[in-house]
Amino acid sequence: MTREPKYKKYITEGSPDFNLQLKRWYENLKAHSVITADTYFRHLLLWCERDNTNPTELLELARRDDFRYRVMDIIRKFEAEGRAGSYISYVEKPLISWLKFNGVNVKLSINIKDENRNIRSENERVPSKEELGKILRMATPRARVSISLMAYSGLRPEALGDYEGTDCLRLSDIEGVKISSTGVEFEKIPAKIRIRSNLSKARNEYFTFLGKEGLDYLAEYLGKRVLEEEKLTVNSPVLQLDPKGEKKRGKERNEHLRTALVARDIKKAIVNAGFNWRPYVLRAYFSTALDIAESKGLISHPWRQFIMGHKGDIEARYSTNKRLPPDMIEEMRESYKKCLKFLETRISEVSEDNAKLFLQQQLLSAVGYKQEEIDKIDLTNISNEDFQQLLRDKVAGAMTENGAKQKVIPVKDVEKYIQEGYDFEAVLPNGKAVMRLRF
Repeated sequence: MTREPKYKKYITEGSPDFNLQLKRWYENLKAHSVITADTYFRHLLLWCERDNTNPTELLELARRDDFRYRVMDIIRKFEAEGRAGSYISYVEKPLISWLKFNGVNVKLSINIKDENRNIRSENERVPSKEELGKILRMATPRARVSISLMAYSGLRPEALGDYEGTDCLRLSDIEGVKISSTGVEFEKIPAKIRIRSNLSKARNEYFTFLGKEGLDYLAEYLGKRVLEEEKLTVNSPVLQLDPKGEKKRGKERNEHLRTALVARDIKKAIVNAGFNWRPYVLRAYFSTALDIAESKGLISHPWRQFIMGHKGDIEARYSTNKRLPPDMIEEMRESYKKCLKFLETRISEVSEDNAKLFLQQQLLSAVGYKQEEIDKIDLTNISNEDFQQLLRDKVAGAMTENGAKQKVIPVKDVEKYIQEGYDFEAVLPNGKAVMRLRF
């Protein structure tokens, strides 16, 4: 149902409480951000209730010499009640905005304890893979998609459904989606997802990606909707309103799932899993995983910034040209794909390529490569000759460092060297064995 803000009577013409100047202030804020406009208006009225006044009287009070002390007294009461400094600081901002809009410029210069600290977020840690997996298992099919898009693609809740429920992420925003009578399929995995400017917090259009696990959850959810006789089109929302909750109130209702309901779905799954995190912690999970991937050279910093919706060098180029070269997009897709091992909770299917990759990693580890060194090697594209050279180089280096402590011998002589005090380490692709002298 449509939200009915408490302040609506002040901005609705014909209402006995209608105030033209308040409406002008609200509309001016709304031109920049509807969330800011609603929040500022709500907090201004709360301030007036606390001060036993109203917005019009505030303009007169602000011109008095003792206004600063009046504001200071209210702030100190907030502090005495245990309100967080960041909350008090935010409550003060709408007051200043309202006064400034009406030409009343006041310098309060009031110190607020811990005004730049968010205690709750400071004490909130990022979930582990196992914990995220538990949250996903406790989620509804719709919430599972929301969680995946936040944790695996870095989307904000408002990108999935806007604040007022008038727009949302649609199937047309997923590149290569194919709609059939049974559900959807995706041409490329990871799939590229476009975030339109009106769904972006910074109002900049950008794109990100979603890997196989997240796409599987999405396909399952959409398949369920098809079974419920929904006819999917490219304009269909990725997240659909619950049919049971679509009761009309008069002639007005939301067309799409709004941000608050997206967050509510996610929060319910988090609580059911036994945790008390905010939904936004899932975006922090994505950011942390990309931090690790960047430190290992798997994704560049500008690309990391871009797929999180931050403005930077790549964003400037994208917004100017409206299109990046296809080869760059594919390189970004491949970089994102390498990051999935830090993101996804589900073990990938075992395939011949995966088995080969696992064996290569084990061989590199056996001859002395550290995990951070292995992560930087593009094993998916390396030739057999180059891989064997990597092994030989490491063994040769170890021989130089250790002298006679390490030997490469024919496999048939392994038993003989064990009896002479050596330990077996690995078998090389050329059929030789690596032995190390016991300390």
